Formats: sequence, C-alpha cells, structure tokens
Amino acid sequence: MTNQYTLGMIGLGTMGRNLLLNMADNGFAVTGYDKDAKMLQKLEEDGKAHDLKGFASLEDFIQSLELPRRVMLLVPAGAIVDSVIQELVPLLDKGDMIIDSGNSHFTDTSRRATDLAEQGIHFFGMGISGGEEGARFGPSMMPGGDKAAYDAVKPILEAVSAKVKGDPCVAYIGPGASGHFVKMVHNGIEYAMMQILAETYGLLKTGLGYNNEEIYTTFNKWNDGRLKSFLLEVTKDVFKVKDEKSGGYLIDVIKDEAKSKGTGKWTSQVSMDLQLPIPTINEAVSSRDLSKYKQLRVALDAALPHTAEKIQNTAEFEAQLEQSLYFAMITCYAQGLHLLEAASAEFKYELNLKEISQIWRGGCIIRAELLQDIYQAYSQNPKLPHLYADAAIQGKLKEIVPGTRKVVVKAIENGFAIPALASAITYYDSFRTANSPLNLTQAQRDFFGAHTFERTDSEGIFHADWNSNNL
Repeated sequence: MTNQYTLGMIGLGTMGRNLLLNMADNGFAVTGYDKDAKMLQKLEEDGKAHDLKGFASLEDFIQSLELPRRVMLLVPAGAIVDSVIQELVPLLDKGDMIIDSGNSHFTDTSRRATDLAEQGIHFFGMGISGGEEGARFGPSMMPGGDKAAYDAVKPILEAVSAKVKGDPCVAYIGPGASGHFVKMVHNGIEYAMMQILAETYGLLKTGLGYNNEEIYTTFNKWNDGRLKSFLLEVTKDVFKVKDEKSGGYLIDVIKDEAKSKGTGKWTSQVSMDLQLPIPTINEAVSSRDLSKYKQLRVALDAALPHTAEKIQNTAEFEAQLEQSLYFAMITCYAQGLHLLEAASAEFKYELNLKEISQIWRGGCIIRAELLQDIYQAYSQNPKLPHLYADAAIQGKLKEIVPGTRKVVVKAIENGFAIPALASAITYYDSFRTANSPLNLTQAQRDFFGAHTFERTDSEGIFHADWNSNNL
C-alpha cells in the first residue's frame, strides 16, 4: 500500500466523498481518511465501481500516498483545520503539500501558509463552490497560495472541475490567501442574490397576491431569459414541493428565520476594513440577522399595523419586478467584484477579474447567464474600474432602471420591506452622482473636530474658523 495513491482526502463527509468519487471517475488513484467508520463504509459503498478504499489510520493513509504527498482537507473551518494540520505535519516530509478546501477565513489561511512554509510544507487554500452535486460532477474551484503546490494538482483540478465552452472552471487565483478570499466574496454575492430573490418572492406573494403555482410559473418564465441562473432555478423549484405532514406546500410551513455560517459577515467586515462599499451584500447579511427576532417582529406587527393595498397593475408590475431583479443581480456582482479589486491592491493578490468571472460561469452557486456579459466586460478592459463602467452593462442599466425605481417606490408606499432591492438602486444613484452632499459632512467634521477639508477651487488641505464673525 506504500506510495499507491496520487491524492488523499481528509474528511469524507458529503463534499469530500463526492469530490473523491469525481476524481476516481476521471481516472485518478485517490483515497481518503476519516475517524468515523461510517464515513469510510459510505466511501466504499459509493465508490464500489472504482474499488475506492479509505483509511482509519492517519499513519497508514499518509504512507499510501505518492511522493510528494498531496493531502486535501475538507473539514469544518476554524480550530478543526489547525488540529488536523497539527496531526499531519509530523507524518509529512519536506516538499509534501496540504490543500485546505474548506471555507476557512482568509486570515487563517495566511497564517497557516507562513507557518507551514517554515517547516518546508507547501500549502494553499482553495474555495470550492457547487455544493454536493458540484463536488460530484464538476465544481467551480478557486485555488490560491503556493503556486508550486497548485501546479502539482492542476491536472486533477482541471479534470474534475465544471466546464463552460470547454474551459475548466478552475484557475490559479493568486498568491497568499487569495483563493479563500475570492470564495468568501463569492459567498457574499450569494447572500445578496438569495436576499433579492426572497424580496421579489415577497412582492409577488403579498404585493400581487400570487399563489405558489403562479410564483413558480413566473420564476420559471424568468429563468428562461436573461435572469437564468442556478439560484433562480432552484428557487422556482421550491414552489412545487409539497409537504407530507401538512399536505400543503412545504414553503408555507418553513419558519422565516434565516441561518448563516458567517462567510457573508466576513465579507461585510473586510469591506468596512477596506472602506469599499457593498451595501446590498451588507443588507443581505443584516436581513438574516433581523429575521431571527421573530417574537419581536410579531409583536411589532400587531402594535404598528400597516394595511398594504394589493398592487392592481399585475402584468405591468410583474415586468417591472423582472427588471428590478435583473438590476439588483448586476449590482450584486458589481459590488463583489469591486471589493475584489480593492483587496487585490491592498493584499497584493494580483487578481484577474476576467478569469474569476470565467470560473464562476459553471459549477458554482452564483453561476448565471449574466456572468458571460461580465466576462466579456473584463475581457475588453481588464482594468475596468467598476462593472457599471462597461458600455454594454450601461446599456442594460439604462433599460431597466426606470422599472426598478417603480418597484422600489411602490414597495415602500405599501410598506413592504425590500432592504436589498432599495439599497441596490441607492448604490447606483450614489455612484452616478458627480456632486454628492458629502461636502456638508466634511464641513461638519471640520466644524466640531478640526478634521480639515479640501476645496474644489484650489489644491491643499484647509481648516476654517467656523466660529468667526462671518457666521
């Protein structure tokens, strides 16, 4: 069993096991390790066609791998990753490599890379998107860090990744923790897209009075057009599923308290650190947090009632809703990509937004037809300062902004909460405003704190005597 396998996987849960099966399908000799005997048994059962075997002994697992050893981790982020690495290192030789494929925070990845490099171990972090099905049949993968380590597994990753027009949905992202950073921002975009779909559902249900069948039909129709995306595809199917217990639709008995694992929050936090605005993503994170106050929401609904009128112009409003959803989708990507550009400069990640938009086109949760337009935008201008600056995207925005405004106004008039949709149009208006009212903010800061200001008519830094006689 010595030096028999090309790659070994630690963590044989759904993602790790399915990725191993994918590798085996593509002709690679792979194995796995897990402390849970049931996971080892499940691997053997699912991998019977390839005679896949796993190990209950970490020592035997390591000895079974080809040199230099390629060890991939798919375990929960945080302390568990550090614990596994601590167990691994004494068993590895210099030149061996560890690939962390979980949702680790990018700062943890940076620390681990530095620590392991000092011990002669190659390390890189790789974000994987696509869930269970993606892992099994072709995910989108975002590896970044040690280039030598990536090159050693590149043939495997390219073989198992999703393909769009023949292109693998994996590429070397850049140095350091860039891979996990890009996956984190991917997840932030995912939060925002899920939120705008939820708000659109709310307007269809409460504003137009659509039942589940009508919502399914509407989403299904939209998914055949420019809104085609993985998230809309799975969202529409939610409205077809019946509940065995109640006999009604399952969506109607699911409690409206949304959970999260933290990656959206991390995206918001780093955007604040970089002073780069991503308000629609932030609103998506906040909306999940606010949803948890169910008891308070119920009490305030009774104490502060508002009777919303049903929106009458159904066909017209439905068309405007499609426009507002498309507008907000463009804005979700625009904010995430703008954050990646800022992070690339700050952390020296050397990110290629064209390649990133390319590998997001297939396999991942945020894949959408729109990504082809985004890929074209960054192909034509790799230094595009913002997605809104692309001429083709501007053409789309000009068409759909009027309908978006009408949706937001009508929703606010009727008391429907649309934090993400409203933030998207406000973000757009803020960016297309040449002269903002924030000159007042600078005046206020200088007035009470002598923080100084710049002038429009001359260079330099100034401070005014706001308490002089000219008041």
